[in-house]
Amino acid sequence: MPASSKAKSLSSLVRSAIKSKASSISLASPADDATLKHFASSLDSSPPSKPKSKKSIKSNKSLSEPTAPSAVASLNLDPAWASEDLTNEVPGEIFSILSGGSSSNSPDLQGTEDEKSMEKALELPWFPDMSHSVLSMRRKEITRERKQKWIFKSSQVNRFGRLVNMCADRLGTHTTIQVFDKLGRESGVKEYNALIKICIERARSSADEDVGLEQIHMAFQIFKSMKEQGFPLEEETYGQFLAYLVDMGMTEEFQFFCGVIKAENPSSVARLGYYEMLLWIRVDDEEKIQELCNYIVSDDGGTMSILQENYLLALCESDRKEEILQLLEIMDITQFSSLDFVASIFRCLGRLLLESYAEKLLLSFKGCDRAAENITNFISSYVVGIPNLAVEDVISNFKNWHTKLEVTPSSAGYEKLIMYCCESLKVHAALEMVEEMCELGLTVSIGALHSILRASDESCDFNLVHQMYSMICRYKLKPNGETFRSMISLCVKMKDYGGAYDMLSDLEKMNLTPTASMYNAIMVGFFREKNIYGGLRVLKQMKEADVQPDSQTFSYLISNCESEEDINKYYEELKRSGIQVTKQIFMALVNAYATCGQFEKAKQVLLDKGIPVKCLNEIKSVLVQSLASHGQLCDAFSVYEEMKQAGCSLEPKAVISLIEHLQSDEELSRLLPLLDELDDPDYWFEGCLRTILYCVRYKHLRPALNLLKQLRDKFCTDELALEVIFNQVFVLIAESESTHLQLGLDLLHAIKNELGLTPSRKCLDFLLHACANAKDLRNSLLIWKEYEAAGLPYNTLSFIRMYQALLAAGDRKASKILLSKIPKDDPHVRTIIKACKTIYS
Repeated sequence: MPASSKAKSLSSLVRSAIKSKASSISLASPADDATLKHFASSLDSSPPSKPKSKKSIKSNKSLSEPTAPSAVASLNLDPAWASEDLTNEVPGEIFSILSGGSSSNSPDLQGTEDEKSMEKALELPWFPDMSHSVLSMRRKEITRERKQKWIFKSSQVNRFGRLVNMCADRLGTHTTIQVFDKLGRESGVKEYNALIKICIERARSSADEDVGLEQIHMAFQIFKSMKEQGFPLEEETYGQFLAYLVDMGMTEEFQFFCGVIKAENPSSVARLGYYEMLLWIRVDDEEKIQELCNYIVSDDGGTMSILQENYLLALCESDRKEEILQLLEIMDITQFSSLDFVASIFRCLGRLLLESYAEKLLLSFKGCDRAAENITNFISSYVVGIPNLAVEDVISNFKNWHTKLEVTPSSAGYEKLIMYCCESLKVHAALEMVEEMCELGLTVSIGALHSILRASDESCDFNLVHQMYSMICRYKLKPNGETFRSMISLCVKMKDYGGAYDMLSDLEKMNLTPTASMYNAIMVGFFREKNIYGGLRVLKQMKEADVQPDSQTFSYLISNCESEEDINKYYEELKRSGIQVTKQIFMALVNAYATCGQFEKAKQVLLDKGIPVKCLNEIKSVLVQSLASHGQLCDAFSVYEEMKQAGCSLEPKAVISLIEHLQSDEELSRLLPLLDELDDPDYWFEGCLRTILYCVRYKHLRPALNLLKQLRDKFCTDELALEVIFNQVFVLIAESESTHLQLGLDLLHAIKNELGLTPSRKCLDFLLHACANAKDLRNSLLIWKEYEAAGLPYNTLSFIRMYQALLAAGDRKASKILLSKIPKDDPHVRTIIKACKTIYS
């Protein structure tokens, strides 16, 4: 929904919470203590009355309410969960998600005994009267207890974020908040921050004003609950909230929240200054911007110097050239507390093409002891920031600056350039930088090597892996197992299996041991080529090298089985080995059974009690895709309908598979709803194109035009995408029977008059070819005139196609005249002319 509309609604919502309008807060000067206390006391926590309708939700979202023990517990926005059964229903389902190993069909989630057990597990108490030491010990005990009950692994990365996202997606934000409140003090900062992030992201992306307003209200309630429970209000918590208010241009609400944050966390003043400057820039309040700049100019430093840095950082990120130059004249950035801030300033100078100022500042750093070793890093930040500069020129500038300043490049500066080259997919340039680093005796990090390998993969420069490996050997760099896996994978992708095996042999020289993932990279290459024998030979080599297969190995083996017997053999071997059965294994089983024609067994895979609840939807989608691709459309749609009734959504690949295989007439009523299932723009584009081609194939002109209009609206600025679509449509008409010619002519007329687009040369070429196939002289002449109308000069190909059409229609006289105008220097042209004469004589 429009930002202004959101801001207006949210503005009225938040202002109702402020019992008496607070005076304007300036971060540059100390705020009145009484004012801050007033702001903080306004964050009370009473439950809103239960909404009776959509409209009442909006009117009941007041932030000023009577005090209650817990703000989150009082949040009762979802009537579906607003019942006495919440206590019993939520823990069972949330435990199923958290455990990750529970089955959707498991009876453990159904009994009253287990529901009470799960409820008890969630009701871990908080002891507010304990001493600090006792409380600390109790928290450690609870942490261990939670890890045992929920099978958390310490090796999981970002598990809290993934956990909260999973809960919010499955249960909804309302219910997740209520469950987290039930956990009480055991809901940590990470969980609350993740929930706030979800709410704000949904508010930003929602086109529905009420939905966006509701999400921000929930984010505020979480924020309020954190404050009440004594959690620190750090930037990770408040930053995303303030960024949203800045984007919405909500000045009074921003100041209100800043007051609360300052009261709870006085050390946040400097970072709040950064957001305040962004706010005034966002709302174009030049008076306020200048006021803060004047404050910096007049301040003598001291305790407020970090605040100055944050003000300047905000100006740099917004490219406010005039103010930046004004402040750089009086500020000594060599004394800045954060070198990252300094790097950001140099990037801004690059963007604004302020070379003289960059040189002046670099000389200042060179002349002082502090941060002199970071000059290379600042140079790389500056040259990378310069707009519209080719990678080669960026590197050249980097070297010239070092020569000019007479400084030696550092590893940090080089690696920043390497990352820039990799992001631009200029792998050759990145390798040259690594070579230079090695010659200078600088240390090359493993991260830089991995970035180059990823860029080689993305740019399809697979052959550069040999240059990379040669460099590793010559300069005795220290790769790890992942480095070798990536290099082996690149060798396999260019079918250099000898090179891949050579790298495996060299592992011992590098004091590394082979891993299953390295062998898997070779195995998948053979299977990709349908070389089953080669893939099985890799399995034998793994066993000879005493490398145990992992779940990925077995998923490859099962997916490429040619008989039910082989499927069962590998699955039993997997279970005997004690390897965890992952979702990839279940997906492989579904695909393998379907490939062998055992469709019932493919469906029975879903009944396995070992399938985690969180993976069930993906595996069902794989089943739909596999059934559709093997011609079992009735069964595929049956599973799809069951998923819809259960409130589950089909994965995009499965939707595309259904669209692709619905190719009989009278299926349009099923195709169009499938298209609505696709939210991802890339998948929607593919699905829409397939549906348009279906409409053309079965002569559904009006639905095809409606879809073309949608494509035009979505990709109106992407002329290449539209041209690809129209070319595919008209090539289908050219290859179809002559009865499709009229559809093509109608479509051409609609594209010009209804869509307001000009047909491409290829579209007219294909239509002219269709006219030749139909031996239609009148429409051939009509299309011939369309070239001129579209501003397209005739070329050799258009002359040949028209010559073919005239011959096919029997107009010998006109064909002879046209033949005299065709250039015959090209031998291919002469061959085509000869073939046309032979065919139509």
